[in-house]
Amino acid sequence: MTTSRFLAAYDQQLRTDAETPSAVAVERLGPVRLVTFGGGRGFVTYQDLAGAGADTVARWVAEALAFYRGDPAIVRVEWKTRAHDHAPGLHEALLEIGFEPDETESVMIGPASALSVKVDLPPGVSLRRVTEEPDIRAMSAMQDEVFGSSASDGNAEAILRRAALDDGMELWVAEHQGLIVSAGRLEPVPNTDFAGIWGGATREEWRGRGVYRAVTAARARAALARGKTLIHSDSTDYSRPILERSGLLRVSTTTPYRWRR
Repeated sequence: MTTSRFLAAYDQQLRTDAETPSAVAVERLGPVRLVTFGGGRGFVTYQDLAGAGADTVARWVAEALAFYRGDPAIVRVEWKTRAHDHAPGLHEALLEIGFEPDETESVMIGPASALSVKVDLPPGVSLRRVTEEPDIRAMSAMQDEVFGSSASDGNAEAILRRAALDDGMELWVAEHQGLIVSAGRLEPVPNTDFAGIWGGATREEWRGRGVYRAVTAARARAALARGKTLIHSDSTDYSRPILERSGLLRVSTTTPYRWRR
């Protein structure tokens, strides 16, 4: 498949309700989807903006934030943008109303079979799927540390709530002497060809030793076992080269804009 075909599949199959499987509620504002998640999180996404001009886009931004401001339980909102969208004035409208852009990531897509490879792990490192609460909390704490944030019970609780749904999500870790050194989750997307790989994090001293690649390969094998032929991921500059070497293509970029109460 070419980059354009991957991108078309991404827009058609993933930018629907499939993008937010654990949503508590979804409201519509024209083509814009206002999603509420547990833990006080709002999320704004859409398949496209229906050719809207800058004035309409700015109005949607203002109305979306007013919607979330009106719910005191919402403490943070993410507006997810994609570089290939036609969205005149969106960046300026988001900044003006108080959103701040976060790190831009690459939208990566490719065949799951390309990632399902044998990887030689460093001595003493092993892989396993985790399902029990203590393991999930330990995994979440490691990811918080790697991503430079304080360990958050809220993040762990969100993962535990999702795990309780038993909707296909899988959590994979690499361990050394009982310490989680790398982790990531697999998100099979119902009624599509896709599974997503998310939350990839590796302790700095273990990078460049094949550990993250092994965690990714384990998730790819799990995706294939579930009948998913394509993998997608929003990748940082750390993980993008690994996925590119395995045959995934950068089809676009995505930048989250964040607002906090």
